[in-house]
Amino acid sequence: MSLKNEDQNDLSPKDSVKGNDQYRAPSGIHLEPEEESRNDFWQFEPSNLFRHPRIHLEPQEKSDNNFKKFVIKKLEKSCQCSSTKAKNTIFGFLPVLQWLPKYDLKKNILGDVMSGLIVGILLVPQSIAYSLLAGQEPIYGLYTSFFASLIYFILGTSRHISVGIFGILCLMIGEVVDRELYIAGYDTVHAASNESSLVNQIPDKTCDRSCYAIVVGSTVTFVAGVYQVAMGFFQVGFVSVYLSDALLGGFVTGASFTILTSQVKYLLGLSLPRSAGVGSLITTWIHVFRNIRKTNICDLITSLLCLLVLLPTKELNERFKSKLKAPIPVELFVIVAATLASHFGKLNEKYGTSIAGHIPTGFMPPKAPDWNLIPRVAVDAIAIAIIGFAITVSLSEMFAKKHGYTVKANQEMYAIGFCNIIPSFFHCFTTSAALAKTLVKESTGCQTQVSGVMTALVLLLVLLVIAPLFFSLQKSVLGVITIVNLRGALCKFKDLPQMWRISRMDTVIWFVTMLSSALISTEIGLLTGVCFSMFCVILRTQKPKASLLGLVEDSEVFESMSAYKNLQAKSGIKIFRFVAPLYYVNKEYFKSVLYKKTLNPVLVKAAQRKAAKRKIKRETVTPSGIQDEVSVQLSHDPLEFHTIVIDCSAIQFLDTAGIHTLKEVRRDYEAIGIQVLLAQCNPSVRDSLARGEYCKKDEENLLFYSVYEAMTFAEDSQNQKERHIPNGPNFSSD
Repeated sequence: MSLKNEDQNDLSPKDSVKGNDQYRAPSGIHLEPEEESRNDFWQFEPSNLFRHPRIHLEPQEKSDNNFKKFVIKKLEKSCQCSSTKAKNTIFGFLPVLQWLPKYDLKKNILGDVMSGLIVGILLVPQSIAYSLLAGQEPIYGLYTSFFASLIYFILGTSRHISVGIFGILCLMIGEVVDRELYIAGYDTVHAASNESSLVNQIPDKTCDRSCYAIVVGSTVTFVAGVYQVAMGFFQVGFVSVYLSDALLGGFVTGASFTILTSQVKYLLGLSLPRSAGVGSLITTWIHVFRNIRKTNICDLITSLLCLLVLLPTKELNERFKSKLKAPIPVELFVIVAATLASHFGKLNEKYGTSIAGHIPTGFMPPKAPDWNLIPRVAVDAIAIAIIGFAITVSLSEMFAKKHGYTVKANQEMYAIGFCNIIPSFFHCFTTSAALAKTLVKESTGCQTQVSGVMTALVLLLVLLVIAPLFFSLQKSVLGVITIVNLRGALCKFKDLPQMWRISRMDTVIWFVTMLSSALISTEIGLLTGVCFSMFCVILRTQKPKASLLGLVEDSEVFESMSAYKNLQAKSGIKIFRFVAPLYYVNKEYFKSVLYKKTLNPVLVKAAQRKAAKRKIKRETVTPSGIQDEVSVQLSHDPLEFHTIVIDCSAIQFLDTAGIHTLKEVRRDYEAIGIQVLLAQCNPSVRDSLARGEYCKKDEENLLFYSVYEAMTFAEDSQNQKERHIPNGPNFSSD
């Protein structure tokens, strides 16, 4: 088909107000199109020819978006002071003042006391065990759990989560502590293998290795807490949305392998340097196998016996949790039995087993973090802060939704931030919510945050009276407790088949994050997981699904013709859906898939021009006459359709490249006589099209609120064209 004017469809008909009541399909007669001028089509008034009235919406008047006025208004509102505002601010920051006066003693006290006592009993052995993971003495783990439980009672809004020591964060703290001990020259194993002695770098001669370890740990904790409070103040909790469930699951499982590896030396009774940095998991296993002959048989036997007791009992607790009123505190029983056996059997003196040693009673004087260390640990604290608040907020919201109340995400960030800042002055390290203890707390009847006070009282009793009794406790027992508590994370492999069926992309993200966290390092693994997740999002939008649509019979609904059967394809109209935002990443794919599913207007136009030139130059048959004949035939054959409707319902936004792409597509198709209509554009896309001047003032009716409306408009305008133009083209269905 040759056209005299390439821009014949730049203008669109006026809106109609009346139409025929009966829908009638276009005629199946096939006519050869004639050359037509641009003005012939639009010179007729269409008001009485279209069957369906167009939808018109009047936009709301936009408010004045003067930035200066906005800032002044916000400042005036913030700076206003009144007794009501002061009261709301205090009560908002200290939620305990709101809910504690309304506490129902008869209804809640029994459940809170029971759950608090049970969680406290479970926390005692875990706090001591996880202290080794963080590179600290056992007493500091007890301090950490005590202060976290008490502070969250005052500042937290979740009634059910258990805030305290958490294995993944202990691992991350331990890696920083080991690095700083090595730099300061405390790590004698590393220093002995290095020619240059680092002992002279020790910052304080009065502070021994244990003392400096907690200084580093509390400094990292302080910085992480400051980050978390800052996130709450600036309301940047949205950072946690980049940590998907698949990413967090893979990270926790990968870090669990690192934790398991770090505890193997305690199970075997080996004295090995703690590997840190990239590839620490592989390095640790190399050290283990090189020194396997030095295994302490007594520690190995103790570890196996503890495993034989703990694993089956944990399985019984899990299987019969609905029938048990409270889980069996088997960890506490194991610690008591192992301590008695070690003390009366004199295992340390006879077999050289590694024991916990002296655990002091009471509290040490408060001490500020080391301000000189902050620049060195500031980067490490970022990942610790993000993981801590992401897990806490997600668990808070999950249990609040389950029990029908609400939590404030920003207040949760304040709460967990101050659970780190304040305890950092009392020889503590980083805390967060923990799923396993939260589940125990919920299942044992927890009703409010009062259960946290009961947990703190149990820990206080241990700190003031019982702690020294654990002097003879073997470290291999603590290592076994740590490993057994990794069951939940390591058993995630059983969920992979179901995850693969639901979302293969999430499964790949899980594997990439898990492997990078385990084989490289926890921090790099987390960063790798976030980057890979974002890359997957981009990948999904780079080559999204695109399809031609057909009409569902006896309806105004359009669906993909490649996905469903018995859909009606309207003669002369192609309806195209693109399921992704249209932006610079996928603009070329959008054009290519649209051209592939309809036709390539650039090739058609080129063939038309080429045929026209050859027709002028050659009137007789030449050796290349066959090619001329094909080109001429292509240029004069009627096209299969006259309109393309682009369903924009799945296009969330457009950028500059996307707008230019739509303009280019429209221009290319109109050059060969095919009009392009856009349907179901959301307000954001409409606004982008208006700012990008996609439509002129008299072309706004090229945007439609539904695909059916666009299809009806295209059919009516084509029928009008055929009636008023002699020998006008018609389109038949295949």
